[in-house]
Amino acid sequence: MTSFDFSLTDRVAIVTGASRGMGKAIALAFADAGADVAVASRTVPDLEDTAEEVRSKGRSALVVETDTSKKQDIDNLVSETLKEFGAIDILVNCGARDIVVPLMKLREDGWDKIFDTGLKGYFLCSQSVGKVMIDQKKKGSIINVASFNATLVDPYDGAYGAAKAAVVQLTRCFAAELAHHDIRVNCICPGLTRTKMTEAIWSQPEFLKRWEYITPIKRIGEPDEIAAAALFLASDAASYVVGASIYIDGGLSLTGFNPDEMGNTMPPHLQLL
Repeated sequence: MTSFDFSLTDRVAIVTGASRGMGKAIALAFADAGADVAVASRTVPDLEDTAEEVRSKGRSALVVETDTSKKQDIDNLVSETLKEFGAIDILVNCGARDIVVPLMKLREDGWDKIFDTGLKGYFLCSQSVGKVMIDQKKKGSIINVASFNATLVDPYDGAYGAAKAAVVQLTRCFAAELAHHDIRVNCICPGLTRTKMTEAIWSQPEFLKRWEYITPIKRIGEPDEIAAAALFLASDAASYVVGASIYIDGGLSLTGFNPDEMGNTMPPHLQLL
């Protein structure tokens, strides 16, 4: 039987958006697998908490205050990581901002905030770290965190969905450029996950019930479930996975409906049995 290697022993990872939620869960999963981790976001106190948990697992952690919409911050993040660890093997782009407003009411600065962090930031981080990985002349892994909104349309979240759809294509373009350097670029598309960013939804019983109803698996996701996919993509177990987008959404992006609900919207002679 083939033995799959999920170890990240002695590898160095940068995780943006690591102060909480999915980013924090990914950083901790990487530490469990043996990686040292540079954690980045704009919120230093929360980053320090993540770093302490990484260290409690016997790995080294570096805290770098970073606004990924700013190139100078990204250059500093990369420089500080190299100074501390001497290499970068893994990058996870997980930082994001969202403004839940219909496109017809969204201001220009709101659009810019969403795209500067959730798309431009991914581009700048991938470009900067990609150059380091090429110079290192060894295998690397870049993982972008997008969303099920890259496929499904939420009429109150159009800018976020457009940014995440662009992240999927950005992933494929970087994958095509970097694969021949043995650098794999892939994407994770989570469904509704229990994080601080989505608390306004899952903390309200009536909203949570609705999401559970329309999700085929009948529940929302947990950050550790997203982290498990990131660990797979970062590890040698995913050595032949290039340019992929993995949807971890309980099946929501398949239809956006619970099958029973979809059936009930059909004429009687077409309803599901």
